[in-house]
Amino acid sequence: MGRRLKFIVAYDGTPFSGWQSQANGNGIQDHLEAAFEQISSEKIRVHGAGRTDAGVHALAQCAHADLPEHRYEARRWVAALNGVLPPTIRIVRASFAPLAFHARFSANAKIYRYRIWNGEVLPPLEHGRAWHIRDDLDLKAMATAAKLFVGKHDFKSFAANRGSPVDDTFRTLHRVQLRRTGHVIAIEFDGDGFLYKMVRLMVGTLARIGLGDASPAEIRDRLEAPRRIISGGRNAAPASGLLLVRVRY
Repeated sequence: MGRRLKFIVAYDGTPFSGWQSQANGNGIQDHLEAAFEQISSEKIRVHGAGRTDAGVHALAQCAHADLPEHRYEARRWVAALNGVLPPTIRIVRASFAPLAFHARFSANAKIYRYRIWNGEVLPPLEHGRAWHIRDDLDLKAMATAAKLFVGKHDFKSFAANRGSPVDDTFRTLHRVQLRRTGHVIAIEFDGDGFLYKMVRLMVGTLARIGLGDASPAEIRDRLEAPRRIISGGRNAAPASGLLLVRVRY
């Protein structure tokens, strides 16, 4: 009988078409499945905790795969997979999990971090790692507004259309934290789940508040009347600043 391998994946999302398998074969999922097939000579399906968009990075995406036979110990799979994966995708660690475990459906919460470089010049090594905003941002106003996202709300107006309707658009954010270190503003979101482009749309709104182009009242209005105010993905922060930090089980 096969075993279920649970593994943590880190990746630079810049050269890929997002997590989900794509027709062009350039999804993170495609590369992982190709690596498993190269090692085992069998097609193995990989399931991830979340579908990060094109250009979004991950420190600790969680995934699982059902292996057809007891070939290697978990640590051997780490070395074998990293030996054939692109260098911008790395298996950080792995362990065997009960068959009842599911990377997506067993998850209790996810933590995302968004990075803004708030300075005149974006260093080359920050290209593709942060959203460059030259004008001064009012961090205090952004932090105060961010508190409005905490709690259980209908985030329909902070979501874009992925192509298929989502019946339940209520999500609970446990924490939204802003901190500034030099030119870098990091915004961390800890929640039980996130809709398509939800983090990027929240960041886009906070940035407009920080620039003085919007007020916190916009957040209150969009959370209180989500069916009336639909974003459609407009004003979303760029994907390059977003990072999946952790999945909690």
